[in-house]
Amino acid sequence: MRLTLVSCVTVFLAKSCFILYVKQEEERVDQGKDCAVRMKGITKRFGHFTALQEVDLEVQKGTIHAILGENGAGKSTLMNVLYGLYQAEEGSIEVKGKRVNIKNPNVAIGLGIGMVHQHFMLVENFTVAQNIILGQEVTNRFGVISMAKAKEQIEEMVKKYGLHVDPDAKIEEISVGMQQRVEILKALYRGAEILILDEPTAVLTPQEIQELIHIMHNLTKDGKTIIIITHKLKEIKESADICTIIRRGRYIDSVKVSDVTEEELANKMVGHAVKLVIQKEKAEPKEVVFEINDLVVENERKLEAVKKLNLKVRKGEIVGIAGIDGNGQKELIEAITCLTKVKSGSIKMNHEEIQNTSPENVIRNKIATIHEDRQKRGLVLNFTVAENTILETYKKNEFSKKGFLNKEAVLKHTKQLIKEYDVRPEDCENQLVRGLSGGNQQKVIIGREIANEPDLLIAVQPTRGLDVGAIEYVHKMLVRERDKGKAVLLISLELDEVMNVADTIAVIYDGKIVQSFEQGTVDEQTIGLLMAGGNKNGQIK
Repeated sequence: MRLTLVSCVTVFLAKSCFILYVKQEEERVDQGKDCAVRMKGITKRFGHFTALQEVDLEVQKGTIHAILGENGAGKSTLMNVLYGLYQAEEGSIEVKGKRVNIKNPNVAIGLGIGMVHQHFMLVENFTVAQNIILGQEVTNRFGVISMAKAKEQIEEMVKKYGLHVDPDAKIEEISVGMQQRVEILKALYRGAEILILDEPTAVLTPQEIQELIHIMHNLTKDGKTIIIITHKLKEIKESADICTIIRRGRYIDSVKVSDVTEEELANKMVGHAVKLVIQKEKAEPKEVVFEINDLVVENERKLEAVKKLNLKVRKGEIVGIAGIDGNGQKELIEAITCLTKVKSGSIKMNHEEIQNTSPENVIRNKIATIHEDRQKRGLVLNFTVAENTILETYKKNEFSKKGFLNKEAVLKHTKQLIKEYDVRPEDCENQLVRGLSGGNQQKVIIGREIANEPDLLIAVQPTRGLDVGAIEYVHKMLVRERDKGKAVLLISLELDEVMNVADTIAVIYDGKIVQSFEQGTVDEQTIGLLMAGGNKNGQIK
């Protein structure tokens, strides 16, 4: 009798355990249905450097999930593991509740994962349609590509998600924002249900950013899942549902975006309080050091892009140019730095005309430039970090003797710059600069240009691709240069940045400076209206 009772209890417990196990499995499967991606304990090393240390990520289906972190925190590395570009040494990945082994991007694409990289991968002399179908061509029974059928499929996606773009336009002829849409369409064309966007707003105008956010919401309404890697807290607040924060390769937290402020996100990201508004004393400008008079510059199509533009920058002053992209900013900078010829007018630095001379002469006249496109204009990607830090000064006695580089002096200079500007990894002086993240590449450029001790520092989109901690640091550097008596010209598409940092705000529209204001004497709405071609009375010109 006693034996029978023990047996019954044993059977009962076994059944209970089995039922509990089944319920747990059912719950796990149900959760898996709602979970688009689950990454657990992801560890990734590059030699002795640990880029990711046991990082977890869980992304729910049909949501916009932001990955936030400083430059070099491991955000892009984590997503490159998910996309199959890297393989983790440790950890596991589940897609839609099923454990998977993503050996390469083809496996990821087969699992419905698409990725739009920060630097687009498009063939510039191909059309939009040709780029979208490249490698996935639609052919007839004779093996001939059917462009008509491909365009039909593309136009269906364009209408469905609001990704308006001309299928027949060449990539080299369309804006950066349109090129990004092509990359998104490429991923969708290949059946992406999970879309990774790496720094998607880094190269967009404010208007294009709002359009992208609208597109992302359209995609999630259709059941797609979006993972965005970004530094921009304002855009996370406007677009994302959940935000996962990574700091120095480690998981910090996942939060519901609606429950936190921008300041709280910033503090979690950098590990300490961050001031989103720069604290600075009122400017005390002195004499004019840089002056532009009646400048006219043509664009590539021989049309006037800069039209009788006038501008002055004084010592001890930051002049910020606010404007929508495409209103002559690019041509203005190219004219100042002698990358293009001036049609008429003058550019004076320390009372000496420099227009139509050479980039070397511009540097000789103590003008330093942080260019907008760091990879095309700011760096030689196949040079080391150390070589890039002396691109403009290698002839100086400090770095060369009798035609030979003093490598010891160059490395000492580079290590100091890496430390001061927090370039990561901290021992990257002999690493090819192309191997750094976009934000760290930007830090190398900023450090190099400020180290040249210019009389005029031109900063074009200086914080593009940087995290809030680095942005705060860059803004402090610009103010520090101003306080040292330098003249600073800031050109940014980020109106918040211009309003925050500049002492004088000059609004550019249709190639002209239409009005200038002292900081604190004008509101954002007025500036925005002028940027769009209106006037202070609310009328469009």
